Parts: sequence; structure tokens; C-alpha cells
Amino acid sequence: MEGILTIDVGGGTQDILIYHPGTKMENQVKLVLPSPTQIVARKINKLTEQGKDIFLHGRLMGSGASSSAVKKHLREGQKVYATSQAALTLKDDLEEVTRWGVQVVTSPPENSSPVEFKDIDLPALRQALFPFEVQLPPVFAFAVQDHGFSPHESNRRFRFAHWQKFLSSGGNLADLIYDETTLPDYFTRMEAVMESCRGAAEKIYLMDTGAAAILGALEDPQVREATETKGSMLVNVGNQHTIAFLVAGSRVYGVLEHHTGILSAQKLADYLNRFKNGNLSYQEVFDDHGHGCAVLPEAGNFSFDFVAVTGPQRSMASGAGYLAVPHGDMMISGAFGLAKGVLLKTGKDL
Repeated sequence: MEGILTIDVGGGTQDILIYHPGTKMENQVKLVLPSPTQIVARKINKLTEQGKDIFLHGRLMGSGASSSAVKKHLREGQKVYATSQAALTLKDDLEEVTRWGVQVVTSPPENSSPVEFKDIDLPALRQALFPFEVQLPPVFAFAVQDHGFSPHESNRRFRFAHWQKFLSSGGNLADLIYDETTLPDYFTRMEAVMESCRGAAEKIYLMDTGAAAILGALEDPQVREATETKGSMLVNVGNQHTIAFLVAGSRVYGVLEHHTGILSAQKLADYLNRFKNGNLSYQEVFDDHGHGCAVLPEAGNFSFDFVAVTGPQRSMASGAGYLAVPHGDMMISGAFGLAKGVLLKTGKDL
């Protein structure tokens, strides 16, 4: 394998690793840049200040900051036009999006300012790397958080049903990375990324951001040893979502997911402790506006006493356990996890 471009697209940053086998990990090309949703939000906010109507086009992408900017634009009395694909970023139910005031159209109205929606910007990346004589490798791996297409039910419930299905089907870490033949059809955001980059790479892989961070944390030798010998609880405290896995060997025995913004350090510590001990219910987490919690009965065979924490908001759980530092760089844990996932598919190692 000549190399892998990995991009972990989060709510605050997009973390990039250009991995080449045989190159010392500390010498690989790495970047931490603003996430696409933050970039789009800044563009919209500028147009709001200028009093201009906007036309959203492109593809389904991550929301968060971008959706908040659209809603602010509407509150300020400015018009928002959008193609159906771009509008799906705001909500899976287009009827609800139109009730917000967004007008779904097929072409840009006169005097509207265009704003493109996309999770991956290959031309911009190539342009940024060109002065440094760095080219993109032939294999791409991207991580985005995809709740799954669920226009008529809670996207939190729908997303967690995916985790429950993953656990019941074996919970194999290698199954967390998809290619075009294994990508579930309900992951429409991942599909949009795949379509936008089709033809630019020999092979494209996709992964959930939380799963990528967890897999990346296992590149820390202390985390890997504890997980392989006695099992561990791996926690990623992201800018928008917090996810925890109970892992022993190469199998996941439990999943907990919540919104980081709703959690306090005290609440997170309580949740993690009860999750590890099997005393936290799905309904309690869901009723607290989280996604859910699920633990397999076989988890009782392990203590999961070793706790590893990663993620940009890891300070919230700094007292919970060991702060994982895969290859000496926590901020790109997800990018390391993407590279690791691709190599798992080919029977190789980082």
C-alpha cells in the first residue's frame, strides 16, 4: 500500500494524517484544521451581517455550527434557499425544514449568495499541500458522525439502534470500518462523502468519528496492553458527542453515547462508573437527551478497570483514568484509528 489519506471530520476540527508505511509516525504529515461545519458557519454569519440572502448547495454534510448559522440567518429576516441535498443537512424531514422558512429550490435565485455544503474539500487540501511537495496518496479513509437517515423518528434512537446491532452481531472492531460494499444504506452522510470523492482514489473507506477515536486510542501501548490482557473502558470526549466502549481483545462488549454539551464532569464520571459496572440503563441516558447505553451479558467476564480517555474535551474526564496519547498526538486519535482500520482490513499494522 503506497499510503492513506485519513481525515477525521469533527464538530470543531478536521484532523488529517497522510500515512505512508515505512515512515516513522512522528514524521508523517499531520494537520488540525477548522471543521467544514465551522467554515460554512463563518461564511453564513458574514452573509448575515451583510444582509444577503443565501443559496445552500452541494451535498449532505455535518450540521452543528452550520445549522445554527442558518437558523440565525432566518431569525435575522434574511432568506435561505437550498437544494434538497443541502437541505437534508439541516434535518432528514424536508417538510420540517421548510417550516423553518428554508425554501427548497433546484437553482440559485437571483441575487442570492451561494454557500457550498461538503464534508471533504480535496481541491483545497491539494492546494494547501502543493507548496510542500506533498501529494495525496491513492487510498482515502474518512470519519464522520452519521446518525442515519431517520425522517420520522428520533435520530438519537435510530443511531443507537445501529450500535446495538453492531454489538449483537459480534462487536468486532474490524467491522467498524466500511467500504462501498459494506456501507449501510441508511448512512447517508457517509454515502455523500463517498460520492463526492469517487474517482479521486483507488479505494475509499468510511468510519464513525467515535469509533475511529476509540480505535486510535488503542495505538497507545498502555491502552493496547490493558485491552488485550484484561479489558478496558475507552472514552472519547468529543466537542459534540461523548462515546465510551467496553473493549476486551478485539471485541466491543458495551457502548455508551451522549451529547458532550449536556454532560458535566460529575455527571460524566457517574455515567462512566455505572456503565462499566453494568448499572446504567439505555432509558436513563436517552431520557437525559443522550443516545443510549447497551452492555452485553458477556461483559461480566471482565472488570474493565483500566480506563483510557481521549478527545478534545478530555479534561472533563481527566480524573476518570489514563489520558491516551497514541503515537504522542492525542488530537489526531481518530486519524490514527482510520489508518489502523484500513490496515486491519488488509491484515497489516501501523
